[in-house]
Amino acid sequence: MIGLGTVINSAGIVAGGLTGHFIGRIFRPEQQDSLNTACGVSVLFIAVAGAMEGMLKIENGALSGGRSMLVVLCLAIGTVIGELIGIEAGFQKFGEWLKEKTGNSGDTRFVHAFVTASLTVSIGAMAIVGAIQDGISGDCSTLSVKAVLDFIIVAVMTSSMGKGCVFSVIPVFLLEGAITLLARVIAPVMTGLAVSYLSLIGSVLIFGVGVNLVWGNRVRVANMLPSVLLAVLAAYLPFGF
Repeated sequence: MIGLGTVINSAGIVAGGLTGHFIGRIFRPEQQDSLNTACGVSVLFIAVAGAMEGMLKIENGALSGGRSMLVVLCLAIGTVIGELIGIEAGFQKFGEWLKEKTGNSGDTRFVHAFVTASLTVSIGAMAIVGAIQDGISGDCSTLSVKAVLDFIIVAVMTSSMGKGCVFSVIPVFLLEGAITLLARVIAPVMTGLAVSYLSLIGSVLIFGVGVNLVWGNRVRVANMLPSVLLAVLAAYLPFGF
């Protein structure tokens, strides 16, 4: 059934949030802080692995790097666009609205938890490629795998950061649902090179999320989101990176 993948992924996030919410009650505040740091370190390593997969290759038996200019240009230009649009501020405002409407006005960590979790589970090639597969052939296998990963990530984040994390299901549902509906239009654009570029830049942005988890809000990752679209466009330039 077309769209089932989005439903499964969304259910995985909600289940992870509920699990993390009840588990989080067991830990003391200092233990929750330690868990938050551990989650951040894990995200950093996941991001590094994804980025290195896109930048490193073996040539003539030797390891070599590449696509550095792609990363620099996409992040620089994308961040300028995001700063001008004010994407981060939009996320914050939506988070504040959610906090009030869901009766969590007393939760000081709600908005930070919502934004951080949303960026972690929304950015990446699996969401886009999986939604395209779901929309064209009804194949929900990729999004089902992502649902398991998101369940674990959101459960850990919720236990350390609070229930704002579970509401990351909203942007994931909207993003994957929209891509599923438009799959036949988007699919021709997402060539193998475009997916590779998107995965690389997405991993770099996830690294920024990890930095924020470990060292506090130092990187405005949401304002870097246009970099992902630029990465896809870069695949159609007449020269390679």
